[in-house]
Amino acid sequence: MKIPVAILAGGLATRLRPLTSTLPKAMVDICGQPFLSHQLSLLRKQGLTDIVVCVGFEGKQIESYFGNGKDFGVDLTYSYDGDTLLGTGGALRQAFPFLGDVFMVLYGDSYLDIDYRPAIEAFLEQHQGNVSDSPLALMTVYQNEGHYDQSNVLFRQGHLLQYDKQHPNAEMRHIDWGLGILSKKAFSYTRNSGAFDLADLYQSLVSSKKLMGFEVFTRFYEMGSHQGLEELKALIKERKSDQA
Repeated sequence: MKIPVAILAGGLATRLRPLTSTLPKAMVDICGQPFLSHQLSLLRKQGLTDIVVCVGFEGKQIESYFGNGKDFGVDLTYSYDGDTLLGTGGALRQAFPFLGDVFMVLYGDSYLDIDYRPAIEAFLEQHQGNVSDSPLALMTVYQNEGHYDQSNVLFRQGHLLQYDKQHPNAEMRHIDWGLGILSKKAFSYTRNSGAFDLADLYQSLVSSKKLMGFEVFTRFYEMGSHQGLEELKALIKERKSDQA
């Protein structure tokens, strides 16, 4: 799977303050290691080693610790927002020089422990270059039923019909799981420059029937909130205990 991976690690992590007042979320300690090291471990085990970290707030701390990634078994490149935070979508566009025509994207606070290959293969099989009705991006979805966070996806019979992060409705039982696969062509469906959210791009793609859904059946873990952080710490601690 020679596909590059972008990790969105540039946000301010306001929900984790004061823990992240001067510390980027990727550097928050999880059982003795920065969170990003746990993400890199998941990717490395699956042969995904070409990784671009999109950084903003205190990004130099991340680069200083992880360097070129050699000590972690991966090849790391850093894409900086600059003086103004670009949002998740703008950060990806900023990273274009380091990414291929198709790339995988992970949120910088998501711990997603599944086999990524089926999602990648499903997208590559349907993404057929200039074919007019082929998808330009893939969103993994999970039947959340409002349990772990607000469900925001209407997914029926294998089709992603609606996505609205800001105004979800009662019909939505799935949630954006946190792993996406995008082509650079998908970005023609949003603004050409400046800051914008990846969720806005996904909404435009859904409206244009250019976003495919891929259902996963393993819950996601996240450390973007204090509750999520504690749940993830418990999971990692349990796994370390099982391996001892």
